[in-house]
Amino acid sequence: MSRTRNAAVFFAAVTLLALAGCSSGQKQEADNPGGAVIRTASGDPNGLRGAVLDRPYALPAKSLTDTAGNEFNLRTSTKKPVTLVFFGYTNCPDVCSTVMADVASALTKLDDPVRDNVQMLFVTTDPARDTGPVIRKYLDRFDPSFVGLTGSLTSIKDIAQAVGVPVEGMKKLPSGGYEVGHGAQVLGFGKDEKATVLWLDNAAIGDMAHDFGKLVEDNR
Repeated sequence: MSRTRNAAVFFAAVTLLALAGCSSGQKQEADNPGGAVIRTASGDPNGLRGAVLDRPYALPAKSLTDTAGNEFNLRTSTKKPVTLVFFGYTNCPDVCSTVMADVASALTKLDDPVRDNVQMLFVTTDPARDTGPVIRKYLDRFDPSFVGLTGSLTSIKDIAQAVGVPVEGMKKLPSGGYEVGHGAQVLGFGKDEKATVLWLDNAAIGDMAHDFGKLVEDNR
């Protein structure tokens, strides 16, 4: 399959992922919707096992609100050399909880000095329901050190778009509730506030642990 064909397939897959709420993605060589080119891990000279970006995403210098009600700037409030970012919501039926559990499990595989250099940010895509206390209670199930962030849906969408994560609006369900379509990738940012690697929701825990450690080593 040609690179152009792969790009089209991946773009369609990510678009469907956004429209379907919390759904699985597939890892393959492709063009990311935000413009960065993804290559498979086998093509990464640094040995990372996630999906590696040829053109990094820059973390926007935007502020949201943390679960304690304080302003949190995505650049200046992150004090650790490695920052992981995931967009999701607490009422997500399956994928969000799986990803959060996988990240938490991967972090437990690291030695404490390495683990202490990684910060996990969870940005809600459902600010109408995800208040600070709701997000805090949700994240504490996985790791109390995870930082939860909320804000206006417009601001969240703008930030997500800047880092190549599709976020759709609300989709009503027959039950009367709704779900929120969003990309399920975890982005890994270094101390330069740029992401060169991401992990889709089907990434192996061992691969994430390996990559988290490698990012810490590379960003000391």
